[in-house]
Amino acid sequence: MTLDLLSEKDRAPAECIVTVDGAEIADFYPFLLEVTVEVSRTEASTAMLSFETRRNELGLWTIQDAGVFVQWARIVITAVFGNREEEVMRGYIREVNLETPQDAGAAQVKVVCQDDSIRLDRPHQRKTWGTADLPSSDTLILSEILTPYGLAAHPENGAGQDSLVGVLQDDTDIKFLKSRAEFNGYELMFREGFVYFGPMRLDTHLQDAILIYAGTDTNCISLNVRADGHQPDAVAYDAPAESGDSTESEPIYSNLHSLGTTSADSKDAGLEEFIWKMSAEAGADTERLRAVAQQKINDIDIHRIQGEGELDGTLYGHVLQTGQPVPVDGLGDWLSGIYYVDSVSHSFTPQGYRQRFKLLRNAFGDNLDSVPAASGIAGVLAALF
Repeated sequence: MTLDLLSEKDRAPAECIVTVDGAEIADFYPFLLEVTVEVSRTEASTAMLSFETRRNELGLWTIQDAGVFVQWARIVITAVFGNREEEVMRGYIREVNLETPQDAGAAQVKVVCQDDSIRLDRPHQRKTWGTADLPSSDTLILSEILTPYGLAAHPENGAGQDSLVGVLQDDTDIKFLKSRAEFNGYELMFREGFVYFGPMRLDTHLQDAILIYAGTDTNCISLNVRADGHQPDAVAYDAPAESGDSTESEPIYSNLHSLGTTSADSKDAGLEEFIWKMSAEAGADTERLRAVAQQKINDIDIHRIQGEGELDGTLYGHVLQTGQPVPVDGLGDWLSGIYYVDSVSHSFTPQGYRQRFKLLRNAFGDNLDSVPAASGIAGVLAALF
């Protein structure tokens, strides 16, 4: 079915605001060629600002000699839709690269930035978390690590593990938090001063719909979808048998929320079982093996259907957020429905604002009838255009 949007959109051209150490770089906008921001569920967000730079009669250059774009300066990149602003990324300037080709008029400065996670990758810590008398937890660990950096735990974070004793940290804070996220099967994302440490959020925070072939409501420039059926239905691990020295294989199936009406696995295809078996982990107990198997099959499950496309940022009217679901309409009854945003590449140029995205899904079937009106979706249009 084809959906319309209730929410009013600002159709003025989307703009980009950049602040460095709290001050907007208004004097440098005439030299700004492009702003790109790469945002992912699994990697740190990065940005690149490309400036043309010119030398004056005193031999000074407009960008690199301005004293503004220096390493570790605080930077915030925001998208503006009419009177409304939405943050794209915040973090720090990591690199400043000067390019001086033979043609002096083509000289450029490229400012490379990374999100707040880069601060956590500086000091190396050696610490043991939790004692027999005073056990720790992932919630306490996260809070204690984030506080000195001025960051806060997201209110929707998962609880992680509790009653932790003797958990060794011998690395930077960000590498340690990544290891804890992997241990729990969690995502770790930095946004707007908050750190999300929790499971995939597949059934909350629906964003405005991506619309294909919807006449004047169309906001998607292109979208390609690939469904890969050659993926296992379960991941098995070898568990100790209840008696004797033998082991028995226990299959683990995905426990993710379904994003459609029909599972995309092959359990009901009438074929032989499709189960992938994990390699043994030395010293791992049954609980840990089961957790690892669950993480692996959940990751396989969410990648069964993958989409890649591009949005017109002005027509979409929002910053598409990673790690949150989004309705997609215009692909027919089989492929339309709720998808999960894996990554977004933002590009601000004189030609406009574009968002190239990757989507994930674990089920087929148009389930947009179940989308609440609060997500900005009204109902069926009278006709296709």
